[in-house]
Amino acid sequence: MKHTIALIAHNSRKNDLLNWAKVHREELVKHALIGTTNTSKLLNDMLDLNVEGFGHGPSGGDILLAARILKGEVHKVIFFIDAETPHGHEHDIQTLIRTAVINNIPIALNRASADLIILEED
Repeated sequence: MKHTIALIAHNSRKNDLLNWAKVHREELVKHALIGTTNTSKLLNDMLDLNVEGFGHGPSGGDILLAARILKGEVHKVIFFIDAETPHGHEHDIQTLIRTAVINNIPIALNRASADLIILEED
């Protein structure tokens, strides 16, 4: 079954997401992929994935993703967060995580949970 998977990462974790996506590219290409502007550009340029960009995280991208979850347009979220650095848009990040949790959308916040989500049988 084809799902829509959101791929996002804080700046300090973009390389981690890129390396993870490289390992799981074969599975990722089976799905519709979306991501924040910079993350989608990186994945498209480096791995030739077709990730639809939808907005810059600190400029409301996290809220746009939460809205897409509420519309039933997103089935899984892979979000490599930088938990050690404060972010000016922390409230938006928490809103995104809360929206995924309340709507029973699997959300991975690190590589270990991302591995489980991407390998999950649908």
